[in-house]
Amino acid sequence: MKRNGWILLGISFVLGIAGGLYYAWNINPVAYVDAAPSSLRQDFQSDYITLIAASYATTGELDRAQVRLSIFNLEDLGSYLGRLAQNRLAEGRPESEARALAMLAAVVRDGPPTLPITPSPSESATTGEPSTTPSPSPSNTPRPVRPPTSTPGAPFELIEQEKVCDPSLGGPLLQVRILDSLSEGVPRMSILVIWDSGQEKFFTGLKPELGLGFADFAMTEGVIYTLQVSDADRLVTGLTSELCAGEEGELYPGAWLLTFQRP
Repeated sequence: MKRNGWILLGISFVLGIAGGLYYAWNINPVAYVDAAPSSLRQDFQSDYITLIAASYATTGELDRAQVRLSIFNLEDLGSYLGRLAQNRLAEGRPESEARALAMLAAVVRDGPPTLPITPSPSESATTGEPSTTPSPSPSNTPRPVRPPTSTPGAPFELIEQEKVCDPSLGGPLLQVRILDSLSEGVPRMSILVIWDSGQEKFFTGLKPELGLGFADFAMTEGVIYTLQVSDADRLVTGLTSELCAGEEGELYPGAWLLTFQRP
C-alpha cells in the first residue's frame, strides 16, 4: 500500500473514534436507570443514608429505616452511623443531620431507650382505703403564689461549659449536670456521646452522692467527642481532654463540666 493510503487509513481511524465518542457522550449518552444505592459514589451514599436517618427522626419508623439501610451491607451499622455523624459536622453540614444520624446510631445499636421507673410514694405505699381529709372552709386569706416552672417539653439549654483541673478525678472525664428550671437535678436523663469509632449512652442519677442530675463519662486522650442530651435542641461538639498543670508543674489530663438547664 502506498504511503498516502496509510495516511488516509490512519485519518479515517482517528475520525471514526472521535465520531463514536462524540455520539456516545453527547448525542446518545448512557442513562443509568434504577441503579442500586449501594452502587453510588461514596459521597452520594452518605447523602442517601443521611436522608434515611432524617426520615426516621421524623416518622420514628425503625423497621423501615433498617430495611432501607440493609441494602448497603454495612457490617457495624451503629459505628458507621456515628462516624458519619462526626464527618457531617466536620464538613460543616447542618447540625440536624448529625443529630438524626446520632439518634439512629444509638437506636440501631442499643434499641429504643428503656429507663428504670422509680415508683412514686403513692404507688409504693401499702394499698388500702383512701383516707378522706375535710376540705378547708373558704377564707379571705390570700394563697401563696408558686414560683414559675419550666414549660413542659421545652428543650434543655447548655448554660455553662467549664474546664475542670482536678487530679483526684483519676483521668479525663466528661461530666454533665442537668437541672430543671428551679436548679434541681433531673435524674434518669439519657445522654449520648459519639466519636469517630463509636458511641455510648449514659444516664444521670447513677451517682446520687454527686447529685440526681449528675452523670460522667470516661474520655480517651486525643479523641474528639460530640455530646447530646436527649431533650436538648443542639449538639456540643469538639470535646476533647486538655492538659492541666499541677502544683509542681506536672501535666495531667483535665475534664469538662457541662451544665444544662431547662429554661
